[in-house]
Amino acid sequence: MESNTGEGIIFDVGSLYAYFQTLHDKRKPKGLRYSLALVLVLIVLAKICGEDQPSGIADWAKHRNDLLVELLKLRRKRMPHHSTYRRILAEVVYVEELEYINQVFLSGKKFFGRQVLLSIDGKVLRGTLDDLQNGTYLLAAYLPAEGIVLMEVAIAGKGSEIPAAPQVLKSIDLREKVVMGDALHTQKELSIQIVEAGGEYVWFVKGNQPQMEEDLRLWFEPDVQPIPGMNFPPKDFESATTISKGHGRIEKRTISVSSQLKDFLAWPYLEQVFKLERQFTFSRTGKIQAYVVYGITSINRDEITPSKLLQMTRSYWGIENGLHYRRDVTLLEDRTRMTKGKMGQAMACINNLVLGILLNKQKYRYLPTARRFFDAHPADALALITRL
Repeated sequence: MESNTGEGIIFDVGSLYAYFQTLHDKRKPKGLRYSLALVLVLIVLAKICGEDQPSGIADWAKHRNDLLVELLKLRRKRMPHHSTYRRILAEVVYVEELEYINQVFLSGKKFFGRQVLLSIDGKVLRGTLDDLQNGTYLLAAYLPAEGIVLMEVAIAGKGSEIPAAPQVLKSIDLREKVVMGDALHTQKELSIQIVEAGGEYVWFVKGNQPQMEEDLRLWFEPDVQPIPGMNFPPKDFESATTISKGHGRIEKRTISVSSQLKDFLAWPYLEQVFKLERQFTFSRTGKIQAYVVYGITSINRDEITPSKLLQMTRSYWGIENGLHYRRDVTLLEDRTRMTKGKMGQAMACINNLVLGILLNKQKYRYLPTARRFFDAHPADALALITRL
């Protein structure tokens, strides 16, 4: 059935297009030329096929006008002007609804298994910053292994991640999830929220918890010689090491884990502490760089091995390479000026959606390859949006 805006496309219930049709439109129905669902479909289509800015999206649709009219069964024979895309993103769409669609469509009822890593990290949209560094700051909850952003919210600015993190996690089913964040998120209240919601936490400990950092440093230091006639109790250290090569360097990562401090450190639901050592040897120069960081977790020793915990700490940084880098470099998120209304946040949400479709649902490993293929096959790209 065609709508009052002339769209007669056939779509599956549960498809992305079907979800778009549930969004509330702030505009008055009278004189409406393009439905909200149609505009969002065109934006996602163009982004899947390689365009990132509103002007490029408009040109992409205009140059495929006849094909899109046929595929979408449109009565109106002209594609929207680039200002329409900007206005929709800045003023019309409810970003909270778009975020919800993102989460439901990408994850659905899928069961991800036990001890699934959930990374939380903040990001600024650099194209929105003014001279005073005011702009759009976001906090995302991301599944690195699946390439899915479960939720992303706008925050007041740099340093506002602490009060925003509980809001983000409250909207997510944390059962069987292991939440990991940088040292900024190492907060007692957040730890309690996660465990009492059925999840676990892994935190890094740095300067914002100076006493704990010092306690961990002393615990993992080699024991000094005891006074004659006295002995130190044995420590329960367990370790794991991985070595990898790439990018002109050899990386050695070693984790040492202990559960003997869980009753000594006043931290809710604490089960284990760890020391993570990273050593980089550069092949060309032989130069060595070494870093040490300490951490805590609510996962007890019987539920996770040092090797698995080491793998988890490495996977955490997937939010930088798997999400932020792709959005900034491939989808040009930081180069686009998106300062009006909530345009920046809405476009970031659509970027997350495109990444989830291509990397998670379609299993492409290299995003540019996927976008080149679908640019040559726009009908196949449309099927990603209209079919289950």
